[in-house]
Amino acid sequence: MLKVDVLNMEGKKVGDVELNENVFGVEVNDVVVHSVLVNFLANQRQGTQSTKTRAEVRGGGRKPWKQKGTGRARQGSIRAPQWTKGGIALGPKPRSYRYKVPKKMRQLAIKSVLTSKVKEGNLIVVDKLELNDIKTKEMVKVLNNLKANKALVMLNEKNLNVQASARNIENVKTTLVETINVYDLLKYNTLVLTQDAVKKIEEVYA
Repeated sequence: MLKVDVLNMEGKKVGDVELNENVFGVEVNDVVVHSVLVNFLANQRQGTQSTKTRAEVRGGGRKPWKQKGTGRARQGSIRAPQWTKGGIALGPKPRSYRYKVPKKMRQLAIKSVLTSKVKEGNLIVVDKLELNDIKTKEMVKVLNNLKANKALVMLNEKNLNVQASARNIENVKTTLVETINVYDLLKYNTLVLTQDAVKKIEEVYA
């Protein structure tokens, strides 16, 4: 049975919550986590880099000098790859780096990282996160109360005041349960979840 403390926004314990071991207590699979992370990073690549081949570089239609009798190596075009300002041989062209991994593999990777957060004591559950206004100072105060360092704050639904208040805080990001990914979970040391977010994660991944 996995139990963690539930804190309020002042950082005081107000109860505890029992976590589903099928989500927060699985056997950590580092190989799957790595594979899904590489897939995520590959899918973020734009793939817009491009170089010109010798056929696309301007000029070079005329043979630089005659084939024989000059004592120099034979040349057919000043836009061949060995020439300065010539075309690029085997250079990159626009392409898509996207590929898919199985859904169950992605889910296992996320559950593995969530389990690691629990084991390392880097998962903080709060009863609720509510701010009356958009104030960065208030959000900083809440995170300090929770002792959340380099934190990923995960909400079950959009909350403009919380999301906008955290937007300009260094090393803090807010996200929704439906956009959870391995990269963000690994990038940030501390995971801050509301109780509603915990329930939603367990509904999706259990």
